[in-house]
Amino acid sequence: MHSLHFTADTSSDGVVERDFTVGDVTGALWSPAAGPARAPLVLMGHGGGMHRQAPGMVGRAHRLVADGGFHVATIDAPGHGGRPRTAHDEQEIAVMQRAMKAGEPVGPIVVRYNAHLAERAVPEWQATLDALQELPEIGTEGPVGYFGLNMGTAIGVPFVAIEPRITAAVFGLHWPDRLAGAAQQITIPIEFMLQWDDEHIPRESGLALFDAFASKEKTLHANAGRHKELPRFEADSAVRFFVRQLGSVRAPA
Repeated sequence: MHSLHFTADTSSDGVVERDFTVGDVTGALWSPAAGPARAPLVLMGHGGGMHRQAPGMVGRAHRLVADGGFHVATIDAPGHGGRPRTAHDEQEIAVMQRAMKAGEPVGPIVVRYNAHLAERAVPEWQATLDALQELPEIGTEGPVGYFGLNMGTAIGVPFVAIEPRITAAVFGLHWPDRLAGAAQQITIPIEFMLQWDDEHIPRESGLALFDAFASKEKTLHANAGRHKELPRFEADSAVRFFVRQLGSVRAPA
C-alpha cells in the first residue's frame, strides 16, 4: 500500500492547503486551519481537461471547508494535471478535438474515453482514501462523501458503487451510457445536477442516469442553461447536502 507524502502547504482565510502524492498520483488536501481533532472527509473528482488546482475545484474546496468544516481531497485523473498521457490518451483526445472542430457530436467519444479513465482512476481513488484515513485528523471512523461532475461523475459512479466507505455523493452532467449499471448498485443519498438546455447531453439522457440510481433518497437539481452554465449556487447546495448527510463542525453561513 502506498503512503501519503505531503509535498507543499499554504494557508489562507482559515483554510490549509497541502499538496500530496500517493505513489505517482498527485493530489491536494484542504483542511480547516483550526477546529476539532477530526472532521468528515469529502472527495472531489474534477472534470475532463481540468486538474486538482482548477479554479472551480479550489473554490468548491474552500466552501466545503469554510462552511462545512470538512476536509476536502482531490487527485489528478490519469493524463491530467501534469500526469503523463499514454498513447491511448493522445489518440482519444485527438479524435475528440477533430470532432469538436468539425461540429460533430462528441458524446460517444467522451463516454468511451471517460470509461477508460475510470478503469485506471478507481483503484487510485481507493488507494488515496486508504492513505487519507491513515491521517489522525481524518481516521477511519468518520463519514466520507464524494463530489464529482462531468468526468468526475464518470469516475465517481463506478468508484462509489464499489466503495462502502462513501456515504453520500453529488453527481451530474454526464450520459448514462456505461454508468447506469453501476448507478443501480448505489443506494446512498444522492444529489444530482442537470442542465435543462445542455447542448451535449440530451435532457432524457441526464434524466435516465438520475433514474438509474437505486437510492431511496435522491434529489434532482435541474437548471436552465447550457452545459457550462451550471449556476454557482449549486456549490452552496452541495455544501448543505453534505452537512445534512455527513454532519458538520460548524453551521453554514
